Amino acid sequence: MAENLSHKRHISMWTASSFVVASMIGTGVFTSLGFQLNDIQSVFPLIMLWIVGGIVALCGALSYSELGAALPRSGGEYHLLSRIIHPAIGFAGGFVSATVGFSAPAVLAAMALGKYLTAVFPSLEPLWVAFFMILLFHILHAFSLKWGTFFQGWSTAVKVGLIFIFIFAGFMVTSHQDISIFPKPGDMKLMMSSGFAVSLVWVYYAYTGWNSTVYFAGEVKNPQLDIPRSLLLGTTFVMVLYILLNYIFLYTTPMLDMAGQVEVGYISGVRVFGKTGAGIIGIGISILLLSTVSSYIFIGPRIMQTMGEDHSYIGFLAKQNKQGIPVNAFLLQLVICLVFIFTSSFEQVLMYTGIALIITNSATVFAVFVLRKREPELPRPYRVWAYPWTPMLFLSVNVWILFYTFKEQIVESIIGVSLFLASIVLFYIGRKFEQNKNI
Repeated sequence: MAENLSHKRHISMWTASSFVVASMIGTGVFTSLGFQLNDIQSVFPLIMLWIVGGIVALCGALSYSELGAALPRSGGEYHLLSRIIHPAIGFAGGFVSATVGFSAPAVLAAMALGKYLTAVFPSLEPLWVAFFMILLFHILHAFSLKWGTFFQGWSTAVKVGLIFIFIFAGFMVTSHQDISIFPKPGDMKLMMSSGFAVSLVWVYYAYTGWNSTVYFAGEVKNPQLDIPRSLLLGTTFVMVLYILLNYIFLYTTPMLDMAGQVEVGYISGVRVFGKTGAGIIGIGISILLLSTVSSYIFIGPRIMQTMGEDHSYIGFLAKQNKQGIPVNAFLLQLVICLVFIFTSSFEQVLMYTGIALIITNSATVFAVFVLRKREPELPRPYRVWAYPWTPMLFLSVNVWILFYTFKEQIVESIIGVSLFLASIVLFYIGRKFEQNKNI
């Protein structure tokens, strides 16, 4: 029995932190700035986007840490919302996390990888690069726990190293842009605008992954301590990197060159390293994105597995191989990823992914208040710092983002909300099926 438990809880705090870092650093930070520049062309608000996004992510990580340490089971929002609020809300949260929460970001990272490689090797087709990367990592993580976690740890280390090289080289550039990080007239008004709020959706997506550890909490060695530590360590580290990296993009490259472009890292790399050096950086960023694709593909099926354990009508998702890997869940996730690759554009996937995640994350942070009220005596190895202001700040900013997003991006907003509502309907259909089967 002890041996089985040891096998189940095999992820250390450092490995968990590497998943947090790997999940966060990827597509968003190397693509978001180009789209933000369509609405904002001032340095102070652009940097503040990443500071505000980082603070919100930290507030979310602190809130999730309390829930994850108190209720350490894999499944993320599915487990937490089902346990605290209602099984239907939990099912919706799990469905959104498993589909647009991890499948879509994995596809976005693979698409971005394809675009970066195409910038260096024009003969390649981005769509097929994305397809083969998605297929490769599903095979890796579905059949080898050892090599999957080994790749994740080392690829994350390489990723962070490449970013540090890029930042250091950027500060050494002699021909740079004349910019100031201090506010200028009109900046504060810009920060209260709808453009700033909608741009936060892109930033929110870039910070996606700050809650990664709760999705595989059942596999963490010492969940009461390691879940909060991994979330806080990973989120804080990434926030600092994001601020520095976006400053370097703006410091080295004219805004007009990056506006509306996906591969801003490559464009900035041309300014920092020259055309030849930028090709190397383009390959480096592609390698960096491999870690991101890998982390999302590893985590997503763990949510489906937990849902399959609790609902017989999707019980096939709980099936594991000898290593404890949910193979059917990996197969379903692969199908979802392929649908995204061949049916949606980069911008469409990113926008409704961000909106659906904001709704799900907000419901989970709200659950901190619900659990405190309903079960005040429940052992809490970690209590969220500055309660209730920390979760309230998280919720307030998210409501503000959603308000302006519905105002400016109505179609994508409706799709994001519809995904959540459709998941609730699916839960009741499934429960009715279960009841009829048991009669």
